[in-house]
Amino acid sequence: MTPTMPTAAELLPLLPELVLVGAAFALLMLDLFLDERRRVVTHALSIATLVIVAALIVAGVGGQGTVLNGMFVRDVAADVLKVVACVVSALAMVYAWPFLRERGLYKGEVPVLMLFAVAGMMLLISAGSLVMIYLGLEMLALCSYALVAIDRDSPLASEAAMKYFILGALASGMLLYGLSLIYGATGTLDLAQINAAAATVQQPMLLLTGMVFVVAGIAFKFGAAPFHMWLPDVYHGAPTPITLFIGSAPKLAAFGMAYRLLETGAGPLDDHWRVLIAGLAALSLVIGNLIALMQTNLKRLLAYSTISHVGFLFLGLAGGGPQGYAAAMFYAISYAIMSAAAFGAIIMLSRRGFEADRIDDYKGLNARNPWMAGLVLCIMASLAGVPPFLGFWAKLVVLRAALQGDMLWLAIVGIVFAVIGAFYYLRVIKVMYFDEPTGEVMVPRDNQPLQVVFGVNALVLFVLGIFWNPIMAWCQQAFGT
Repeated sequence: MTPTMPTAAELLPLLPELVLVGAAFALLMLDLFLDERRRVVTHALSIATLVIVAALIVAGVGGQGTVLNGMFVRDVAADVLKVVACVVSALAMVYAWPFLRERGLYKGEVPVLMLFAVAGMMLLISAGSLVMIYLGLEMLALCSYALVAIDRDSPLASEAAMKYFILGALASGMLLYGLSLIYGATGTLDLAQINAAAATVQQPMLLLTGMVFVVAGIAFKFGAAPFHMWLPDVYHGAPTPITLFIGSAPKLAAFGMAYRLLETGAGPLDDHWRVLIAGLAALSLVIGNLIALMQTNLKRLLAYSTISHVGFLFLGLAGGGPQGYAAAMFYAISYAIMSAAAFGAIIMLSRRGFEADRIDDYKGLNARNPWMAGLVLCIMASLAGVPPFLGFWAKLVVLRAALQGDMLWLAIVGIVFAVIGAFYYLRVIKVMYFDEPTGEVMVPRDNQPLQVVFGVNALVLFVLGIFWNPIMAWCQQAFGT
């Protein structure tokens, strides 16, 4: 079939992405004419851009469909993930402004890089072709590397950025090699055609080998064990708002990539890749939770807990089927909100010269600021999976998905390590409520809008824990269940 130039009407499903990229380029040019004092204009417009793009998607502007000869697919699943990615990214920008400004780290390229990273996420989520997957992935990755290195004077941040870049390049190479093997086995780059060819392919071993490399690439982008080497150092070394950004929204894009590659592309091979995903899930649960128990730095603790949460998300993927994918999507959304709140707490209590990233920094927080301690309690309880918080229902639905996918052993591993994992979250709560205050006085930021945003972010974990059904129904609708 000879490719034809799309008309403006045919490109309408791409409208949110076009608005986002156009705004990012416009803000890049605008920043050239703004001095340091007026940089808030660029930042505010970046947040407004993400809110507008999310509103366009919710309103269904442009409609759903496929464009660019099937390379770009806009469906319900894509719309759900994109809306949450835009909202969480806007939240990250709100947290970033005061933190980076007071440390002299705020540069005009920060919001622009974040916008281009979100554009990469959206392309990844809507990929209908191997080419689009790689394009979206590299767009997201290159922006993330630059954001981690934004504090050029910090040896810790520079080391984190180098590790992230080198290991990210290695993972991208593995993924690209896997994609090339899949193309060699099926003769097509289109995911729907790969799905059709997978059942009758002449060289199944070539296709399966490619799938192993693809799963390894997906595991790296998620931060699943044993491909997690970059994650603790990057989370610890990057400025906290950047950690918040790369630790929340990209997980939604990684889920979108996994769904497109594994189900849309390699659906007929699910007996093979589900076993690989189950093994990665079990390994992530074991390594993430056990190493997190030994951490004294809160950012590193949250990094290792991220590995364990990826293990839980993989329970849904390993379960397979529409229910499994809906459960994994619900977990990705829940974790993005919880992760933003957890790093938001560190930002709220930090100031220039005091990062508030050690667990001991939180000793006696309740005696000094009961309201702040209560909000951190909500976040830790949700991450631990304590009912009725959002994290409890997220864990419950992926465990049920694993059982429905005949993965009883994996569900048992999940339950055991959910109990073990609760210990290190409860340790933070214990330090806040039962230890005597020591060291510097923890004073939340005197920034009213940020206090409101953080309060809503933390309390929504409790509210959504009670009213979680609409989000789950939204996820189920995305996969026709």
